[in-house]
Amino acid sequence: MGAIKKYIVAGLLVWLPLAVTVFIVKLVVDLLDNIFLLLPAEYQPAIVLGFSIPGFGIIVAISILIVTGMLAANLFGRRLFELWEAILNRIPLVRSIYNIVKQISTTILDSNGKSFRKVVMLQYPRKGIWSIGFLTNEYVSIDIEGLNENLVAVFVSTTPNPTSGFVLMVSHEEIIDLDMTVEEGFKFIISMGVIIPDGPMRKKLTRNKVAQMPADS
Repeated sequence: MGAIKKYIVAGLLVWLPLAVTVFIVKLVVDLLDNIFLLLPAEYQPAIVLGFSIPGFGIIVAISILIVTGMLAANLFGRRLFELWEAILNRIPLVRSIYNIVKQISTTILDSNGKSFRKVVMLQYPRKGIWSIGFLTNEYVSIDIEGLNENLVAVFVSTTPNPTSGFVLMVSHEEIIDLDMTVEEGFKFIISMGVIIPDGPMRKKLTRNKVAQMPADS
């Protein structure tokens, strides 16, 4: 019975990651392909071409991103987008949503920016309990009575959903920089601590295991 259970677990380890990957990829492909349903029937690719091309939405989406990026990189395109943003900024609700999303996306995607580029460790929610977070702002100036110091902003994600979490403002002395990429940090969080990236965390864990092993008699 134990051998059968072992084989079932080994089989799950092979098929489960593959099945989840296929499911997510298919979900994205179907979602992008369904965008064409917004077009009039006579202009939909399946009607125009006479046959359906799976994944055609991804090709179109990537093409639109490339063309948009090329336009935004030249003077004419920048002037065009400035006009577009000026129009959006005149619409009350749209203006607020657009500016917030733009600021967040610019901060995260800007390769020259320092925000969201560093994984740190801090004691949260209390002393003695360590959590992984992402440094989002290295300079948060707070000047109020009883608190006059420069802090850093750290985003601590929840497990297994890393898109939710808490924004903490702490002193720089309370955080420890970790030698890992943001991707490795997210892997550690999503896997609920199962996937430990290479670096100080893995080395320290290995040393602790070796120290706890009983000596040979």
